[in-house]
Amino acid sequence: MNKTERERIAILQQLIHGTITLAEASTEMRITERHCRRLKEAYREEGDAALVHKLRGKPSNHGYSLEVKSFVLSLVRRTYTDFGPTLLAQMLEERHELTISRETLRSWMLAAGLWHQVSKGRRHRKRRPRRNCIGDLVQFDGSHHDWFEGRGPECCLFVFIDDASSRSHFYFADVENEPEALHALLRYIQRYGIPVSLYLDRHAVYKGDDQLTQFGRACEALGIRLIHARSPQAKGRVERANRTHQDRLVKMMRLAGICDIAGANAFLESGYHDEHNARFSRVDGLEDIHRSAEGLDLRNILCHEEQRVVRNDSTIQVRTQILAILPINDLRPIPHQKVLVRWWLDGSLHVFWKERELHMAVCPERKTTGHVGTLPGPNHPWRKAPPIGKARISTETELCRRK
Repeated sequence: MNKTERERIAILQQLIHGTITLAEASTEMRITERHCRRLKEAYREEGDAALVHKLRGKPSNHGYSLEVKSFVLSLVRRTYTDFGPTLLAQMLEERHELTISRETLRSWMLAAGLWHQVSKGRRHRKRRPRRNCIGDLVQFDGSHHDWFEGRGPECCLFVFIDDASSRSHFYFADVENEPEALHALLRYIQRYGIPVSLYLDRHAVYKGDDQLTQFGRACEALGIRLIHARSPQAKGRVERANRTHQDRLVKMMRLAGICDIAGANAFLESGYHDEHNARFSRVDGLEDIHRSAEGLDLRNILCHEEQRVVRNDSTIQVRTQILAILPINDLRPIPHQKVLVRWWLDGSLHVFWKERELHMAVCPERKTTGHVGTLPGPNHPWRKAPPIGKARISTETELCRRK
């Protein structure tokens, strides 16, 4: 018997001996006088057993049958061995048309030894209140993990999560480097717009020692404020989201048979984005303050940009190549002026002067002759070469053919 039933025995004994009235007994037991009268008569006839519920120890009339329970547990042992109760409830509903609450599944799995409750044991930290508008603060992080469980290469999942609504965006890449981070930001902007601020860690891609990184320069050009966390706990929302995806997303891709980055990104776009956000995000009643990217040349903002000084012979050096500047309507930078060299995300190289793209040609490599030669004249092949366009730089073979 439980504590309430033992207390009722003492009250009913007082009621039978006339120590208290029926109204007083019903008030102490918090039941109606009619029910108190029934308990009194049942206690006289059956004793203590009258206070024990008749269904105790028996299966509930509204519970699941033993066949359903055994079928679910056999599925867990056969297919969903490492699935938690929450994800298992989702899979049963989507794949097997069984609607069972996660708490029921948790109790079944605990009783069968298929799930173990683990105390997190983490230190309590004060919860920071969420922002009031969508796009006011977006947490951004790269999650390195064996996402394909050995079926494919290890890679990085870029995760964006809006602080106000928990709306998420994902992008798979080989590594967490500058071009892939810029590419992830480009895809986010194309989908949702430009956020007010990004909350990220102090990875070398995002924060330099004494100057802006290429990622920081691009965000500054877009008007995005960067906030750098000083600990993983500071950006706890995206860190917890990473743990969730390392559990749920890995298992979903396992069931779908995905084993490469291209297939993983296609899986995200085919419905995982929308399904995840529909389940876990809350956007109703919140104002979206993302800014539109319409009218912005994102190719020349989300890129790698470096300055070069024009030499006396109207050339610049880019890495190991010497590039000649070809005139555009008789306009081109004079020596010692600066030009901008940009590598777009598609890998192509482009040179700009006063926001005008210059036509370039690759200079043929010179052979060392032991003495200083004269500068190339105006009829040199790379000076006469036609414009190369925006997608590539003319090669030495093409220049010789044109000559």
